Amino acid sequence: MMASQVEKKPNVYLEDLSEGLWKRTPPLFTALGMCPSLAVTTAAVYGMAMGLSTTVVLVGSTVLISLFRRAIPRQTRIPIYTVAVATLVTITELVLKGFFPEIHQVLGLFIPLIVVNCIILGRIESFAAQHTPARALADSLGYGLGFTWALTLIGAIREILGAGTLFGLRVMPAAFVPWAIMRTPAGAFWTMGILVGVITLWRQRGAARRVTIPGVGLQRMREAAEGGETA
Repeated sequence: MMASQVEKKPNVYLEDLSEGLWKRTPPLFTALGMCPSLAVTTAAVYGMAMGLSTTVVLVGSTVLISLFRRAIPRQTRIPIYTVAVATLVTITELVLKGFFPEIHQVLGLFIPLIVVNCIILGRIESFAAQHTPARALADSLGYGLGFTWALTLIGAIREILGAGTLFGLRVMPAAFVPWAIMRTPAGAFWTMGILVGVITLWRQRGAARRVTIPGVGLQRMREAAEGGETA
């Protein structure tokens, strides 16, 4: 009886993971990482590749900084963060260049620019430098995978409407006329705006249902209580 009355504490690692994975997914719900979101999401595979590359750098750098957070002088923390991120970006770029040259050729300059990605420096400064490596891992995985699915979704929509294909496979009929605007940054802006609107509306409706259902249950409990007192 007493055990059932004890409130369950939320899993802090799941909370950290879900924040970036769904609640504040960049660039849809946090205006971070806008540059690659507009430039490289002309196809789903490029969005996925950019997102996964950013995830690798984000996870590696945040866990590394978290491990040495107490040894890093506050006055020189930004240069140290930058060197750590730049090292991981160089490794990631060499791997892409060696094993996926076609993707590397398309992503081009945007891989080195991961060094100054606001998502990475922001999560290092605001979270990893103040929490344990386990929490830093959960947080960075959430933001990295959230960024990946967002870029992949944007790229998929732009690829379908701009080329009639998805991951290089034709999904639209032969008579389909590609929308040229979807290959431009304007197409990316439109896609992001529509996605934000649709997901926000869906969230609001879900929140309204969650508020309504407990209210109904509370009303039934009150009616039952009143009926018991009358009896």
